[in-house]
Amino acid sequence: MSVLNLLKDRGATGTAGILAVVLGASVLLYYWAAPEKKVQDFVGPPRSGYVLTNFDLDSYNEEGKPAFKLIAPHLERREGDDSLYINAPDFVLPSTKEADIPPWKGHSQYGWVNKDGSLLKLQGKVHMERPAFGTTQAASIDTSEVTAWPKENRLETAEAARIVQGSSTMDGVGMRANLDTKHLELLDAVHSTYLPRKR
Repeated sequence: MSVLNLLKDRGATGTAGILAVVLGASVLLYYWAAPEKKVQDFVGPPRSGYVLTNFDLDSYNEEGKPAFKLIAPHLERREGDDSLYINAPDFVLPSTKEADIPPWKGHSQYGWVNKDGSLLKLQGKVHMERPAFGTTQAASIDTSEVTAWPKENRLETAEAARIVQGSSTMDGVGMRANLDTKHLELLDAVHSTYLPRKR
């Protein structure tokens, strides 16, 4: 018996039922054999939540004391992680322990601050300096790619660094510093020059 004869012998209800089964089977076969939709790989650059120009940013630690200050011509806050991207920041890192110690001041090419202000990245070339105070001579640091924890007043870099204090110069690769304890450490390939003080 052919399908055509079967359709003729059956009523309209039987024909509709057979057609529904065939249609359902073809839809299932299509979804089973069809290729998966391509996922959109390109999502575009991150969007800014807001943009500031010529701004001053003051951040404080848990005790309400100044942790750091940034002054820069351009800042963007990224949506999603609320981090801040900064161009050409001037920065101030005050002592969190002693109010009478002058702060370190400096400049970097770029900066990045995480959401809660506990992590600061000074990117590109970084220069920072502190004036003389008491019996401590003026000091400067020249390096790049600095990671700082300003609420703890610590910083480090894996890049080459030069520390100058008074007439003494130290060069090395990799540096760690605790600005509150005045502890600066060069980690590798260290070369120092100490000139006698003038009498």
